[in-house]
Amino acid sequence: MKRTDTEATEMEDGHKKIENVIIVGSGPAGYTAALYTARADLEPLVFEGFAWGGLLQQTTDVENYPGYPDGVMGPEMMQQFRDQAERFGTRFVTDDVSRVALSRDGGVHRVYVRDEEYLASSVVLAMGAEPRKLGAAGEEELASRGVSYCATCDAAFFRDKPALVVGGGDTAMEDATFLAKFASDVKIVHRRPEFRASAVMLNRARGADNIELLTPYTVERFEAGENGSLAKAVLAGSDGGEGPELEVAGAFIAIGHKPNSEIVKGQVDMDENGYVEVDGRSTRTNLAGVFAAGDLVDHTYRQAVTAAGSGCAAALDAEAYLRDSPPDPEAHWASEPAKVEAAGELAAGRYG
Repeated sequence: MKRTDTEATEMEDGHKKIENVIIVGSGPAGYTAALYTARADLEPLVFEGFAWGGLLQQTTDVENYPGYPDGVMGPEMMQQFRDQAERFGTRFVTDDVSRVALSRDGGVHRVYVRDEEYLASSVVLAMGAEPRKLGAAGEEELASRGVSYCATCDAAFFRDKPALVVGGGDTAMEDATFLAKFASDVKIVHRRPEFRASAVMLNRARGADNIELLTPYTVERFEAGENGSLAKAVLAGSDGGEGPELEVAGAFIAIGHKPNSEIVKGQVDMDENGYVEVDGRSTRTNLAGVFAAGDLVDHTYRQAVTAAGSGCAAALDAEAYLRDSPPDPEAHWASEPAKVEAAGELAAGRYG
């Protein structure tokens, strides 16, 4: 249940405002959760971080998000997401959350930005995940100019051009197989002689006419061409020897992702890779009033559109929780009887 203005406003004895919902993170999941909770009149508070907008802020052309028939630049789309959420009353704090203290019994949750404390009846976690980087020379400089971390997103930009995939697991095989539909040829570069991929995925890649497996090599550096985009990948043997120089227009790094779940480690259930676990198709975590959405929980699809859908679900789950299971507004005073007594006296004076 949404708190009344009286309940949500700081009281004379100094107790802090309890937000209906705090959203930690931005990107498609966080901003969509903000939009839905704002339209439900829950007045969400979003800690969007200094890197607001998530990975799409580092993306150029987005051509696979519904509603943009001519495509859209990633930063432009994230600004539009943010503007739409703000239109309905979302408040933003452009700062990174330092830590959280989540209630284990459905009480009030605490979110901290350095020493500043914020309280909330419900929390939506939408911190996303980061692709693991190779650390090769030229990788950062050529990101979004030939170096990519999402074949599903960017493969079509390399139609009839040579490309490579770096990695040895199922994701690398899947990316290479998908990329082979567009690129003229695809080389899979792996640092070990053996691949970690399942036999099915490995055989599928081996069976493609335009996929070649190169082992054991690492990428030493990426080089730009005259137009400033990726033109060459220089390999090195895993034993320290020299490797071939590959003329490529696209390089896809498929060595895994790291969910940004450190601030909730030990508080909510996670899998072995650090992804937050939720209940079935919902966004509910193991803690009452705490929900998780987007790439923080998704180690399969990791698309902007699926993240946005997950953010919508988190907002609806949070709204249902606040409606059906409102926490005790005095729960966070339980260890301080003097404050409980003072609040009772204040309420008696106002309404008695």
